Amino acid sequence: MDRVDLNSDMGESYGAYTMGDDAAMLKIVSSANVACGFHGGDPLVMDKTLREAKANGVGVGAHPSFLDPWGFGRRPILGERPADIEKMLVYQIGAIQAMAHAVGHKVTHLKPHGSLNNMACIDADLAVACARAAKTADWDLIFVAMPGTEMEKAGEKLGLRVAREIFADRNYTDDGQLVSRKLENAMIHDAKYAAERVVRMVQDQEIVSVGGKRIPVAVDTVCVHGDSPTAVAMAAEIRDALKAAGIAVQPMAEFVS
Repeated sequence: MDRVDLNSDMGESYGAYTMGDDAAMLKIVSSANVACGFHGGDPLVMDKTLREAKANGVGVGAHPSFLDPWGFGRRPILGERPADIEKMLVYQIGAIQAMAHAVGHKVTHLKPHGSLNNMACIDADLAVACARAAKTADWDLIFVAMPGTEMEKAGEKLGLRVAREIFADRNYTDDGQLVSRKLENAMIHDAKYAAERVVRMVQDQEIVSVGGKRIPVAVDTVCVHGDSPTAVAMAAEIRDALKAAGIAVQPMAEFVS
């Protein structure tokens, strides 16, 4: 693998509340997943994030979620029909597409946020709802999915371009899922360790679980969560390590087919 995308979740501030250092992160990453208002973000934040992304040559994607501003989209919302979730996602994608059009940028990918993404990774019906939302809103949208999950299967089933994503700052279980945030070892905070780990995962095209299991995966994009206090330093360390290893960092829209 001689190139990879580096992405981060952004535009998650709201009103007077600031989440993450988007301005600094946008000078490092190649793609930004921009919140669409349901867990974070508002029209002014969306506009600012999209303008800065364009100025830095950073690709942008829709980052929709459950309607859960109180829980930042990280609480499981049970009982929603997949067909209704699909409509909620189309609504959010449309909002960020219109905001991007207003600033002369283009939305090129879709990555669901938080619990919605986690649940869709193991729920086939929910995964198909996410994929259908992408296809309905824009056939050309790249569908970001964890490899080996129902999300990946749904994207492939509906004929979407799929970008397989790994996480720089999260640990994995032996079945290839993310360790629950409720557990102490869910997050990785050491930037140097994370960078070394990412380079190995990209080069070897595999993830290593907390139990030491090596799981072969395709890797197109690497995520660093923007709301972590160590996010900017970690993203910079990762980009430098990838460059040193001869791996170019490019927006996913430039090479995911």
